[in-house]
Amino acid sequence: MFLFRKCKKLMLFLIYVHSFKTIYIKNGGSCSVLQIQLNYFDPGSSATATPISCSDQRCSWGVQSSDSGCSVQNNLCAYTFQYGDGSGTSGYYVSDLLQFDMIVGSSLVPNSTAQVVFGCSTSQTGDLVKSDRAVDGIFGFGQQGMSVISQLASQGVAPRVFSHCLKGENGGGGILVLGEIVEPNMVFTPLVPSQPHYNVNLLSISVNGQALPINPSVFSTSNGQGTIIDTGTTLAYLSEAAYVPFVEAITNAVSQSVRPVVSKGNQCYVLTTSVADVFPPVSLNFAGGASMFLNPQDYLIQQNNVGGTAVWCIGFQRIQNQGITILGDLVLKDKIFVYDLVGQRIGWANYDCSMSVNVSATSSSGRSEYVNAGQFSDNAAPQKLSLDIVGNIIMLLLVINMFL
Repeated sequence: MFLFRKCKKLMLFLIYVHSFKTIYIKNGGSCSVLQIQLNYFDPGSSATATPISCSDQRCSWGVQSSDSGCSVQNNLCAYTFQYGDGSGTSGYYVSDLLQFDMIVGSSLVPNSTAQVVFGCSTSQTGDLVKSDRAVDGIFGFGQQGMSVISQLASQGVAPRVFSHCLKGENGGGGILVLGEIVEPNMVFTPLVPSQPHYNVNLLSISVNGQALPINPSVFSTSNGQGTIIDTGTTLAYLSEAAYVPFVEAITNAVSQSVRPVVSKGNQCYVLTTSVADVFPPVSLNFAGGASMFLNPQDYLIQQNNVGGTAVWCIGFQRIQNQGITILGDLVLKDKIFVYDLVGQRIGWANYDCSMSVNVSATSSSGRSEYVNAGQFSDNAAPQKLSLDIVGNIIMLLLVINMFL
C-alpha cells in the first residue's frame, strides 16, 4: 500500500483536466489516517453549481438506472447508491462546469468547459466513512447515461471511449485518457451486452501454458455470474470452483523451490530468490482469442519479511457461493486498457505506464492520426506534446493516484 508521508491534497484532476470550477471546503485542515488532506465539494460556494430538480429531464437519467428518485419535501433529484463491498452513499444531483484543456487541430485551447451532472453526497455508510479509505469522491466511468463519459460524449465533447494505464511501482499513478490509446500490441474481447458492469467472457485460465481443469460454465455471464473488469477493486476475485485449482496449480509449480505457508487464510510462500525466477506465468483467456498474460507480480502480493526472507501471497481472493470473477487493479496495472463503448469491446496490452502514450484521433480528411501525449508526472505538465494532426480532436488527460 502506498502512503503519503506528509499531509497533502489528493488532486482529482491533474494535467489536462484541472478541476471543477467550484470552491472546495477543506476538512478543518486535518488529515486522514493515510495523511491525505480531504477536500469536500460545496455547491453553495460555487457560482456555477445548480441543484437538479425533480422536473429536470436530466433527473430521468438516474431514474432509468434505478439510482435516483425525487424528494417531495425539497423537489431535489436525490440518489442512493450501494457498492458491492456493502458501503453506500446518498445525496442529490447537482450540475456544474468541468474545466479542461482541449486540443483542436494543432492548437491547445485552455480553459474549456462542459456542463456535467454529478452526485453531491450528504450521507455515506460502510467503508466510505473509514478514515483509512481517504476518498474525496468517486469518479465513475460506467456505461449509463449519468456517467461523466456518457455525458461528455452526448455533448460531442469527447468520444465514447476511454483508456487508462495504471502504474504498479514507485507509488502508483498513471494516465487516464478520455479517448483511445493506440498501441500496436493491443488485443480486444467483446463486452457482454446489457450488463451493468464491464463484463467480458473469460473462457479459461492457464498456468505455465496448461489450461486448468475448470468447467467453462463457471465463467458464464448469467444469473448474476460473469467476469467483471473493475478499477474500483484493488485485488482480484475468483469463484470457489476456479480459485482452488488456480492455487493448487501455482503451489505445485513452485513447491520444489519455496516453502508454502498459510497466513490469515491466504496461500503464501516463503522464498529467498526473485519471484520472477520461481513462479510460473499465468494467462487469462477470453472470447475472441484475446489472452491477458500475467507476470508473478500480477497475481502475487508481498506481505512481509520473515528472518530476511520474503513472503509472497496469492493476490487473488476467494468468493464463496457466487460465480463471479472480478479483475481489479492487481491484474490491471502495468497495462493499457481501452474501453470502446461504441464498438462494445475492451482491449489491453502490457505497457510501462510511466512512458508517453499515443492517442487516436480522426483528422478532417478522415484519416486516423495520433497525438503523442508526452511524459507525465503527478505534479507537472507534459514535458513534450507532439501534434502530428491536422483535424479537430478533443483529448482529455488526467493522472490517477492509485492506492494498493
